Amino acid sequence: MTGDRQSVLITGGAGFIGCALVRQWLEHEKPGIVNLDKLSYAGLRSSLADVQDDPRHLLVEGDVADAALVRAVLAEHRPTAVLHLAAETHVDRSIDAPPVFARTNVLGACTLLDETTRFWRELARDRRDQFRFLLVSTDEVFGSADDGQAFTESSPLAPNSPYAASKAAAEHLARAFHHTYGLPVVTINPTNNYGPRQLPEKLIPKLILAAARREPLPLYGDGLHQRDWLHVDDCCRAIRAVLQFGIVGQRYLAGAGNRFTNLEVAERICDLLDQRHGGAGRRRELITHVVDRPGHDRLYAVDSTPLRMELAWEPKMALAEGLAATVAWYLDHPEWTAEAIASLARRNVSEGQVQT
Repeated sequence: MTGDRQSVLITGGAGFIGCALVRQWLEHEKPGIVNLDKLSYAGLRSSLADVQDDPRHLLVEGDVADAALVRAVLAEHRPTAVLHLAAETHVDRSIDAPPVFARTNVLGACTLLDETTRFWRELARDRRDQFRFLLVSTDEVFGSADDGQAFTESSPLAPNSPYAASKAAAEHLARAFHHTYGLPVVTINPTNNYGPRQLPEKLIPKLILAAARREPLPLYGDGLHQRDWLHVDDCCRAIRAVLQFGIVGQRYLAGAGNRFTNLEVAERICDLLDQRHGGAGRRRELITHVVDRPGHDRLYAVDSTPLRMELAWEPKMALAEGLAATVAWYLDHPEWTAEAIASLARRNVSEGQVQT
């Protein structure tokens, strides 16, 4: 894929949200994709297996913190937009190894912003006006909400974990590059995503696979921490809407209103697996409570009204439907699951075991 063919640059496109975005983009959008991914433990080639032969998709292995590589990719492919998804995302790992998250999520974002700004400044005026840098952040940058509270686009950033702090730092850098250099930045803060091809270090796939094996299902503390669960396909539609219609310099919050406690999610997963196996499993008895992790936010909640009203986005997937489909996907794709578990095991051996 050359600069003569219109394309966008997506970073982290072999990760969970990234590979779903790549797949959705190729189905619904005209420009091709240059996919820059480090292919770390969280970026699996097999997650892109069904698009690897698509001539509109080019996978480039590399690190967003590598300035020379980013510069070369931008110069060769001359994208019309940069969608930055590449990040270390697991909160527990950030507690165990904060510098790893700072390097990828802060230095990587800064490097990408810097090189993109250099590239953008050299574009012809009409292309500069059309160009966008879209930062995919997280609702965790706002910290823990109070009961009855929902964060808005004007809420202050108050991160409580090293992961959330690293993502907040990336937001501050993106804002600074917009205000200092004029880079046309737009930001989206989705709530907790779930769906196919999410690594089993994250809550929902971890519970699915443990319940399928009739192993204990550990929940932190009392299990009453609440999250707004957003299906990854709905998240990707929100990303595309923000890229196309979002106002430069603005932040958009994407939540589905599927707010449930971790305990409720675990119980639903147990019931779905029991139903799949004839209803005799009583897997709810496998749920156990373990010592809470440090600084565990109690509630995440966002107000998605601007995204819904101004950009005509609506989530399509209720949790009951999405969770059933997700359970079925993991049980029906044992080869991908085995590769993901092996990738996590290699990471744990290299770093020392991290509780997930």
